[in-house]
Amino acid sequence: MLAIKLSLVLSTLLSLGSRTLAYVTHGASPKNGQPLPDLLYATIDDLQLGLAAGTFTSVDLVKAYLARINEVNPVLHAIIETNPDALSIGASLDAERASGFTRGKLHGIPICIKDNIATLDKMNNTAGSFALLGAIPPSDSTIATKLKAAGAVIIGKCNLSQWANYRSSNSTNGWTSRGGQTMGAYYPMQDPSGSSSGPGVVSSIGLAAAAVGTETSGSIISPASRNSLTGIKPSVGLTSRYLVVPISQTQDTIGPMTRTMMDAAYILSVIAGKDTHDNYTSAIPFETIPDYATECNSEGLRSAKIGIPRNAITVSSTNSPEITAFNASISIFKKLGATIVDNADFPDLAGYMNFSGGSYTTDPVVGADFVVDVANYFNEMTTNPNNIKSLHDLINFTETYVPEDYPDRNIATWLNAASLNVTMGDANYYTALLEQYYYGSNATILGALEKYDLDALIIPSSMSPGYAAIAGYPIVTVPLGYYPASTNVTYNSRGTLVSLGPNFPFGLSFYGRRFSEASLVKYACAFESATNYRQLQNPYVIPNIQLIDVMG
Repeated sequence: MLAIKLSLVLSTLLSLGSRTLAYVTHGASPKNGQPLPDLLYATIDDLQLGLAAGTFTSVDLVKAYLARINEVNPVLHAIIETNPDALSIGASLDAERASGFTRGKLHGIPICIKDNIATLDKMNNTAGSFALLGAIPPSDSTIATKLKAAGAVIIGKCNLSQWANYRSSNSTNGWTSRGGQTMGAYYPMQDPSGSSSGPGVVSSIGLAAAAVGTETSGSIISPASRNSLTGIKPSVGLTSRYLVVPISQTQDTIGPMTRTMMDAAYILSVIAGKDTHDNYTSAIPFETIPDYATECNSEGLRSAKIGIPRNAITVSSTNSPEITAFNASISIFKKLGATIVDNADFPDLAGYMNFSGGSYTTDPVVGADFVVDVANYFNEMTTNPNNIKSLHDLINFTETYVPEDYPDRNIATWLNAASLNVTMGDANYYTALLEQYYYGSNATILGALEKYDLDALIIPSSMSPGYAAIAGYPIVTVPLGYYPASTNVTYNSRGTLVSLGPNFPFGLSFYGRRFSEASLVKYACAFESATNYRQLQNPYVIPNIQLIDVMG
């Protein structure tokens, strides 16, 4: 395993708006003698300051991140492929900067996106499967278009749980036939969670400045929490899903996974917005996308009314560190000026628990969506090398193409979707959809928010995804702590990953009403500013390569 190198660092205080952050450095620039940011800790603001001062260039950043990827990816398998044009894109953005033009906070910043967000370039977009290798989309996805227009350098495609964890009942988080098994960096053989496993690991150890993932149920929030990151699962419809490999149009969403809440806010402002290719975005209730970063300050919780749905918080034999840390956080919220309403319970939790659509792998709406949506995605490709046009074609390919690891990793989720007596648009579909919306809103999140007149709810992140998924509600997660060194090591059913162990991170989630991300970002920023739990524990795998090593 990789040796850990803990850098000797210089710390200065850098005021950014109303927040004060530790600026951790590693070496001095040969260009102007100024300190270089340590890429394990560097924020987007840190990088922009260095770029603006000429301390380093975007090309330098791309070189450093590519070298860090090459150093640790053979062990962690967090990235499926890198962008062969990243250096030339960085050079072009450097030239724009030199001419006096910058596009915003993401100008020249390397970002990794999940391998289900299409780009029309030399990279593939495969959801981790050979079924899509060589397929060519008609254009960039809307998300990629927005990132590129904002000046981001898409440095590569992050690994994931294959098909965003919508294929098998017996696979593992972070495994794909193309990318192998992603592992987290906080413990040997750590389960990285999923399905945005690669984005979580990439951000956690600085293999890019930030990452973008997708979520149907838990796929941003869970790996963000397990990799000690901030993560935003936006309201369904806030970010376009056009040319993102789908699971369900009623639940899919795209959001940032970053080391700080401010960075997540910068990215969300770039990728959010209406799109004629995705009619769900027409529900956005404002014409101008908020500048979410303006909400990021240490006073954000003052006068906020925050509820705790105790009946949704489950205590188990293994999660006591999370429960203890969550309960301890209440005093922090109060010190920050929030009013806490404990026992702000979900009004119809019993109904939700008996609801058949509570799990997205068996939800009839999600299954019916997938049958149609995945076929539509394949049929939009301008080049479709394997001539896959339907779920049945995809099943046949997976069963017969040996690298897909069938039957060892089954296709039970697909078979369930293919056998449903529900079809998108029929009466059974709409009946199930209305039931789903009730149990994800009035019965749970919205019901508690309205009954107790709350601004937001908080809950341990390990328990937050399912409730918000089925009605498209937003979640924001921030780091809350780590399992103690004495934690017993528990392996997954295959014995290939450690599912729980020492130093495993965990998080705290904020729920709010649909399209209330600006408020949730404000609350999360204030909590993060007061706690900085991410800084309490470094990963056990840290790339050694820094900017100084590539600048000559």
